[in-house]
Amino acid sequence: MAKTLMKGNEAMATAAIMAGCKCFFGYPITPQNEIPEFMSKAMYENGGAFVQAESEVAAINMVYGAGGAGVRTMTSSSSPGIALKQEGVSYLAGAEVPSVILNVMRGGPGLGGIQPAQSDYNMMVKGGGDGDYNCPVLAPASLQEAADMIMEAFDIADYYRTPVYVAADGFIGQMMEPVELIYKPKYDLKEKTWAACGHQNKREKNVINSLFLSPEELYEHNVHLQEKYNVIKEKEARAEKYMADDADVLLVSYGTMSRVCRGVVDTLRAQGKKVGLIRPQTLWPFPVKAFDNPNCKMYISIEMSMGQMVDDVRLACECKVPVKFFGKAGGVVPTSQEIIEHINEYAGGIL
Repeated sequence: MAKTLMKGNEAMATAAIMAGCKCFFGYPITPQNEIPEFMSKAMYENGGAFVQAESEVAAINMVYGAGGAGVRTMTSSSSPGIALKQEGVSYLAGAEVPSVILNVMRGGPGLGGIQPAQSDYNMMVKGGGDGDYNCPVLAPASLQEAADMIMEAFDIADYYRTPVYVAADGFIGQMMEPVELIYKPKYDLKEKTWAACGHQNKREKNVINSLFLSPEELYEHNVHLQEKYNVIKEKEARAEKYMADDADVLLVSYGTMSRVCRGVVDTLRAQGKKVGLIRPQTLWPFPVKAFDNPNCKMYISIEMSMGQMVDDVRLACECKVPVKFFGKAGGVVPTSQEIIEHINEYAGGIL
C-alpha cells in the first residue's frame, strides 16, 4: 500500500476508524480541532456515530457509556480539556471500560497557549483522577508511529479492559508526513461477554460500575487492578535506543523532542563524543529495562516541560549515575544548539 501525505490529526483520526472505532465524542480545542472536524463527517460515512458534546466532561462520560456497551470508542482533546476529563478517566479505569483518549498537548498551566508542549506527562502517567489506577500511555515520535499507536491503543484497551492514552504533542497533530495505514490486530481478542449491551433474557445482566460499598470488595477490586497493571508493566513497556550501547552519556526524550535529540546525537558522534539516546515509546509503563546500560555515566532528560519525566529516569537507573535535565515549557522548543551546550556543561568532564 502506498504512503499518503497526511496531516497528523487527520492521520490519527483515520487510523482510529480503520481500527474499528464506532463512536467518537469530542469538543473543540486547539491544536486538535481537525480531529472532531474530520470525525464529524468520516464517522457517519463509515457507519459510526459522532457527537460534539456540550463539554469535555460530557464527552468522557459518553465514552463511558459507549465503551461500557462494548463499542470501540474514542475521545480527543488538548491539555486543559484532558484535565477536565480526569474524573471520567478514573471512572473508566475503575469500571474497566476499554477506551482510547488522544491528547494533542499544548502549553500550560491553565489555558496556557496553543503551541506544542509535553507538560501533561504527570497528568497522564501519574494518574490525574482519584484512586489507585494507571493508564497505558503511548508516545509517538512520527506520524507513522502516531497512526500505528492509535490502532494499537484500541487493541490494548480491549485486551486489558482499560483506558489508553496516546500522548501526541502539538507538533505531531499539526505536521504533515507520508503515512501508510494498515491495521494489523495486536491480539486475538475475545468476545466482550462483560459488556452491558442488552441480553434479551439469554444471560444474566451485566453491570458496568466502579462503586463498591463494601470496603473488602473495593480492596479486592484494587488488588485485581494492580495485578493487571503488573502484567501490563511486564508485557507492554518499550523504548527505542539509538547509539546507546557504548554511550558515556544517554539523552532521554520522547515524542517530537526525541527527533531533535537524535540529530544532536549525530552531531556529537561526528565530534567523537559517545552520546546516545533512549526514547520511551510507552510513558506508562515506563521502560525501566532500557536503562540497563553499564557504560553510561550520566543521563540527561530533554523535555518540552519543566522536568516532569526526570524522576522516572532516576528511578529507572536506580540513581546509580547522575541524572540531569534540560527543557523548556509553554510552547518553547529547545534547539539543538541549546541542548549541545547543556550536554557540554553537564558532561564536559565525561565526554
